[in-house]
Amino acid sequence: MDIAMIGLGRMGGNMARRLVRGGHRVVMYDRAAEAGEKIKSEDGGDVAALYSDVAAKLKAPRHVWLMLPAGDVTEQALIEFMGLLAPDDTIIDGGNSNYKDTQRRHAMLKEKGINYVDVGTSGGVWGLANGYGLMIGGDKAAVDRMKPIFETLAPAPDQGWGHMGPSGAGHYVKMVHNGIEYGMMQAFAEGFEIMRAKKDLNLDLAQIAEAWRYGTVIRSWLLDLAADALKDDPELKDIAPYVSDSGEGRWTIADAIDLDVPTPVITMSLFARFYSRSNGDYTAKVLAAMRNQFGGHAVKKNT
Repeated sequence: MDIAMIGLGRMGGNMARRLVRGGHRVVMYDRAAEAGEKIKSEDGGDVAALYSDVAAKLKAPRHVWLMLPAGDVTEQALIEFMGLLAPDDTIIDGGNSNYKDTQRRHAMLKEKGINYVDVGTSGGVWGLANGYGLMIGGDKAAVDRMKPIFETLAPAPDQGWGHMGPSGAGHYVKMVHNGIEYGMMQAFAEGFEIMRAKKDLNLDLAQIAEAWRYGTVIRSWLLDLAADALKDDPELKDIAPYVSDSGEGRWTIADAIDLDVPTPVITMSLFARFYSRSNGDYTAKVLAAMRNQFGGHAVKKNT
């Protein structure tokens, strides 16, 4: 199946590679032209120099997958492709857009006869090897047509992906997913902070993390990532206790307020990130290390 991948950062680039390896014809575009050329030389695929070249290289009906930062960057790409695509073509937004923007864009594209599918994507830098979790929203006919793409990107054809509902549902479910992630990460980070503070027991945090990974109730991929980080540097000396957030936690809490749903864990985990930016501690270091491990997110170095 033909598809274009717009944005070849660490996730978008790895998704393009997985699709090429899965037998799909992928047309790639990135402002940094060398990103696509590198993938082409190592795995295959085609490279476009302009958005107009992307549209010209695809067979109808065309599918254009945006892996771009949420907000204005995605909006501008969407507007440009609206002028290049034809009725029954499809634009897919695989970034972390706000679901309200997604619903607005769906209505805007529908007037042009162009399909708009939102795909909340999870898996970080490990998705090339392990596959991606895909939370999909949009009209059923457009989603069904893309089934071969979703089956290739997911961990298995019948695992890790699903059609969540109408336009906005995919991004909404991903938003809540990230809110839950905030709470889970915060609990792990606080637990390690408690054990580090218990000086009289001289606890080996790396050993504890490794032991917890097997057979325990709290074993998880996040724990695996924490164990890897602690093994390399138990004191996390090179990481500043400063934790960013990319917006989804805020949106989750705002929607919970609108729905009268109490979310104390998610809310306090977001506030803990705010706290780290002026009063950071070891808890924040563990959080920053986990974000770097699973998503390749930059960490602020101690100076």
